[in-house]
Amino acid sequence: MINLTTHKVKVVKYRWWWMLLTTLLLVPGIIAMIYSAVTYSNHAPLKVGIDYTGGTILQYGLEQKLENNDVTKTREALESIGVENPYIQILNVNNTQQENTKSNINSIISIRTKFIDEGSDDADKITECLTKNYTNPELISVSSVGPTMGKELFKNSLIAVTLAFLGIVAYLSFRFRFDYALAAILGVLHDVVFVVGVFSILGLVYNVQIDGLFITAILTVIGFSVHDTIVVFDRIRENLRYYSKKMSFGEIVDASVNQTLTRSINTSLTTLITLLALYLWGGVTTRDFVLCMILGIAIGTYSSIFFCSMLVDFWNEKRDASPAH
Repeated sequence: MINLTTHKVKVVKYRWWWMLLTTLLLVPGIIAMIYSAVTYSNHAPLKVGIDYTGGTILQYGLEQKLENNDVTKTREALESIGVENPYIQILNVNNTQQENTKSNINSIISIRTKFIDEGSDDADKITECLTKNYTNPELISVSSVGPTMGKELFKNSLIAVTLAFLGIVAYLSFRFRFDYALAAILGVLHDVVFVVGVFSILGLVYNVQIDGLFITAILTVIGFSVHDTIVVFDRIRENLRYYSKKMSFGEIVDASVNQTLTRSINTSLTTLITLLALYLWGGVTTRDFVLCMILGIAIGTYSSIFFCSMLVDFWNEKRDASPAH
């Protein structure tokens, strides 16, 4: 029989504290999302970037080699002339490419900004700004994504997230009971709402915008969170087979959580260390994506251990207390 005295974490005993902690984690973000939806012109709960609102991409060829710190310098220069939240990427051209194209271009700098209308002098201002910071920048391409395309991308992103949720419900309902599947989905919603809420706050305070990478990070977080939850639920189901007559359901939940606790923490910690390194030294262009992953994996580990298992125990207790049982 499982030795209950070795349990370090008491999920069932302190479940009201876990509910309170969950509330404290979610409420600020929910308030920020509601405020954003009311104040933003597009009524979105987050500040969306040009991937969803439409925008223009300008690419310049440069003779000198650029480094990662040139991204920050260029962004600051563009923001000083009124270009809001430019998304900047640098591509260095290798020697083989130079020989094939017979070009003196050693670097290409790509600038994504809000949609530039025909006849506007915004592109000329950007070119003039780059001329002050670099030698003879050459505008080699201009492409635009209209607002209609942005709305289509936003709709497809929502469809992707919805299909992921439906697939998870179907799989968990087949693998476990429906109440387990429902607890897992609420856990995923818990994680998504937390991450979206944090980015909503960042959008209000620091003008952080989301793009297509944000949706990629959210889908990855969903998969990671459900994977961790399945491990806990699988251990609960296994322990029920052997200890259902010797232990209460709450004791089995506590035992199962403690048996999987080390595995969950080790898996999440090693992933978070890698992501933290990427956040600190991986460059500006992927920083928001990595931050979303860090937040999602951290909150996903919490929800799998405490939130989802607490819900399963709570519903089982209510079901046993109902007159039908």
